[in-house]
Amino acid sequence: LGIYGLIVAVIIQGSITVPSASGATKYSSFTGYAHLSAGLCCGLSGLAAGMAIGIVGDAGVRAVGQQEKLFVGMILILIFAEALGLYGLIVALILSQQSFQCADAA
Repeated sequence: LGIYGLIVAVIIQGSITVPSASGATKYSSFTGYAHLSAGLCCGLSGLAAGMAIGIVGDAGVRAVGQQEKLFVGMILILIFAEALGLYGLIVALILSQQSFQCADAA
C-alpha cells in the first residue's frame, strides 16, 4: 500500500513546473488542487485499506486457529480489502492528469 503513495508522488512531482524568471507561473490553482486531491485520495484509501486488512487479518488468524477450512476465505477477503487501496491509486492517477495551464498576461 505504501508504494502506491510513492508512485502518485513521483507522477505529481514530474508535472510541477518552475516559475519563469519574471515570476509568472503556468502552475494554476486548478492543477494544485487536482494534485492535492490525488494525494488525499491515494492516502486516505490506503489508510482505509490498511485498517481493513488489519481487522480482517486479526479476526482471520483467530478463526483459522480454530478451524483451518476458513483460510481460503480469509485470503479472499484480504485480497478484496487490498483492492480498496488499488482503486484509490487508479482514481489518484486519473486526478493527477487533470491540469490547466495559465496563459501569459502580457
